[in-house]
Amino acid sequence: MDFGLSEEQRLLKESVERLLADRYDFEVRKKFMQSAEGWSRELWRQYAELGLLGLPFEEKHGGFGGGPVEIMIVMEAFGRALALEPFVATVLLGGGLVRYAGSNAQKEAILPKVASGELVLAFAHAERQARYDLGDVLTSAKRDGAGYVLEGAKSLVLHGDSADRLVVSARVSGSRKDRDGIALFLVDAKSQGVSRRGYPTNDGQRAAEIALDGVRVGADAALGEPGKAFPAIERVAHETIAALAAEAVGAMTAMHEMTVDYLRTRKQFGVPIGSFQVLQHKAVDMLVAIEQARSIMFYGTMMAGEADAGERGKAMAAVKAQIGRSGKAVGQIGTQLHGGIGMTMEYKGGHYFKRLAMIDTMFGDADHHLAALARMGGLAEA
Repeated sequence: MDFGLSEEQRLLKESVERLLADRYDFEVRKKFMQSAEGWSRELWRQYAELGLLGLPFEEKHGGFGGGPVEIMIVMEAFGRALALEPFVATVLLGGGLVRYAGSNAQKEAILPKVASGELVLAFAHAERQARYDLGDVLTSAKRDGAGYVLEGAKSLVLHGDSADRLVVSARVSGSRKDRDGIALFLVDAKSQGVSRRGYPTNDGQRAAEIALDGVRVGADAALGEPGKAFPAIERVAHETIAALAAEAVGAMTAMHEMTVDYLRTRKQFGVPIGSFQVLQHKAVDMLVAIEQARSIMFYGTMMAGEADAGERGKAMAAVKAQIGRSGKAVGQIGTQLHGGIGMTMEYKGGHYFKRLAMIDTMFGDADHHLAALARMGGLAEA
């Protein structure tokens, strides 16, 4: 199978990598982390100018009509740079839900503003009791005249503290874990009854706890038919898993390069420590884990557009299982080979390990997805 890139895709790859190499020095990244929003508005505008923020959207909605391969290219570059901007939250999650569940009017109103960098979105879905179950929703949306009243709480909302609009999942019918009965609503983040508590996550990103106390929205705030939102949520989650796999591969590759360079330059007993065979074997173990991750990344990218939700779900469970295992191996070995410096906040290697650990937990860790894949009968029938 040909995994080569087209000329347009190569140009995209070169453009993104050049921008991040020029603008995402590690010391600069630490300054972004310490800012109020935790990321750079200036870089966000440059992403928009490059067309990255409209990459998956149709041209009529201000986008470029890119697919999973283009997203893979961008996310791998973000992984190498440890980019902090809310691309996943805004473009893949929030924008993806508008793209799949929204009406034409909603798409025309929202997506061009996302593509231009004017609008930051966040997907307020996860709840404390839900663990990794996408269908576990207790937040309620009750009819109130022509509109709805939202009540509930959302946890770990990626970049929820800086978002302009929230895409909120809420239950209009059914019991707690029913996949039917879930609706999506576009909510202004400054609406009365919305309270947000932002905080930094372990990997330097940002998230928020969001409470919804009698938040009133009109019927036009609903994305798609209320109660039928789960297929869109599942599809966007699957596509985001494929994208996160690419980000993880970018982070692993960069960490491996750093580690090999360290082995070549750090001296002990008068010689580079990379001359010791046992350390060479460890570096090879890292490379093997990365190549396994890269292979499953390609598979996930190919399956991200699969129409059959069951087959797509199997593929993404396999992707998460392998990415989580590879990320853990690369992070642990890389940190060990760096010795004491690998554990410090001042060194970039530890930041890669933290990001890989967070990617593992998003939408379910490796153990969760391995068990899920087993329940689904594996990738292929016995």
